[in-house]
Amino acid sequence: MIGLRFRYALLFLVLVFLQVLVLNNVLLGSYLNPQVYVLFILILPVAIKGWFLLLISFVLGLSVDAFSDSLAIHAASSVFMAFCRPAVIRLVAGRIPDDGPLVPTISGFGGFTIIFYSLILIFLHHSLLFFLEIFRTDELMQTLTRIVLNSGFTLVFVFLGFALLEGFFRDRV
Repeated sequence: MIGLRFRYALLFLVLVFLQVLVLNNVLLGSYLNPQVYVLFILILPVAIKGWFLLLISFVLGLSVDAFSDSLAIHAASSVFMAFCRPAVIRLVAGRIPDDGPLVPTISGFGGFTIIFYSLILIFLHHSLLFFLEIFRTDELMQTLTRIVLNSGFTLVFVFLGFALLEGFFRDRV
């Protein structure tokens, strides 16, 4: 069990530093800025306790906010994503198994299911993130465009992350 906790702690640090040091400095056409740190919430065990999922998501979002100077919008969006996660898992997988730390992976859930699961949660996360960032409705079409484009762009990176991390959690599935 210590090995699994170490893996998650390492993944947490790598994703936060990748986000704040590299990806926050990538801005393509003032619309595209991938939010890859959400992969951490997506890859947490399926049967994780709800309060712990919300706490970890809050700390993850707050960590990104601390380095980004973004007034807790990442924390709020991450907690919202974590809150919606069990319902989305039930929607795409049928039910949440209580036995063992089943980790959402491509081989465990299937490629289409992982994409659908990730897309829904990324879209929810980005919707709240960008509406909190703009916080007005006069730029509604621009905000919706940013949500759709960033969700797709982030999904590509998240799917690559799932593919790279397939072996990282293989012995736990």
